[in-house]
Amino acid sequence: MTNPTLDAPLPVEEAIASRKSARAFLPTPVPRETVERILALAARSPSATNTQPWRVYVAAGPVRDALAADLCAAFDDPNFPQEPDYTFYPDPLPEPYLSRRRDIGWNLYGLLGIARDDATARHNQHGRNFRFFDAPVGLFFTLDRRLERGSWLDIGMFMQTAMLAARGLGLHTCPQAVFVPFHKVIRKHLPIPETEILACGMSLGYADPAKIENTLVTSREPVKAFASFSGF
Repeated sequence: MTNPTLDAPLPVEEAIASRKSARAFLPTPVPRETVERILALAARSPSATNTQPWRVYVAAGPVRDALAADLCAAFDDPNFPQEPDYTFYPDPLPEPYLSRRRDIGWNLYGLLGIARDDATARHNQHGRNFRFFDAPVGLFFTLDRRLERGSWLDIGMFMQTAMLAARGLGLHTCPQAVFVPFHKVIRKHLPIPETEILACGMSLGYADPAKIENTLVTSREPVKAFASFSGF
């Protein structure tokens, strides 16, 4: 596998076009210096009146391994009380969003040969989230609980910049809201105070090119479907 060196990053357009959610990673370590470089670039993200509301907690090595073990145990325990700090999706999820969500799930399961009625295989695949899809680094993004919706926009831009910076350095990521209901488990391993809300997690590493799940390319609506132009 070849990747750009840290001194020869991908052009911005190529980094954007090639960004995807990887779901299988190589065990290749990612140095702390590389993660710091990614976060330093992400810190250039815009935020309302330069409030910079984001916080990031990075787990690697034995901390990541212990956290993954506890998360997997909690996920496999049907009696574990999942307590999300916020509601990610409305219930019910309206169209066309529900169909888009289902499509990516069934497309992924189809690649992996998992039948729709195979609940055990679907559970096991979903559980790979909590092992960071074998990525060597996990990141958790938080916000001060006192902040409002505007700061959520800010942290979204921060995360996107981090993902593009990682891609530019030859790495891949997978943003994962699946961690949110398990924030109490995560707090046992990382110094996240109760004054901060866990917004999202993310796996970071080198994508495994031999894994079929990494061939999944999700569809996108054409510009004409979501954009309106006036005055041109």
